[in-house]
Amino acid sequence: MKKFNIFAGLLALAAVLAFTPSSARAQAPVAAAAAAAASVVSPVITRVYDVVTRRQPTPEGSEWLKAEVVHADAVTLIVRERENGYAVHTFNFSPELQPKMQAMLDKGGFQYGDRVSILFMSGQTVALRVHGKPSKSL
Repeated sequence: MKKFNIFAGLLALAAVLAFTPSSARAQAPVAAAAAAAASVVSPVITRVYDVVTRRQPTPEGSEWLKAEVVHADAVTLIVRERENGYAVHTFNFSPELQPKMQAMLDKGGFQYGDRVSILFMSGQTVALRVHGKPSKSL
């Protein structure tokens, strides 16, 4: 790494000296070396991004459940836990989630065996968010 930094500095110095007039070379060799060092150190910004996406905060007291779909329709989602195959849960959809699930159902919806993650408030049966990739309709 040290040899690379020395090589880069010498290369930048040679480039600066090649493009400066001969009178400036004779008068200020130290200034040319400083300019070369500054050109090596200064970063080059190529793009500026204004858009910053933020994650939606999860409500306090909520938890994610990893499950497989047993049955899904416009009103309910019946799932089986991935960790415990004997545990079956039935969820209704929150008012914010209802139109999204209806749109997904119109495209084919979740099928038996699809893997999903469900955000819900512990102790309740209302799904706040559902993440998962629906399989192709039959």
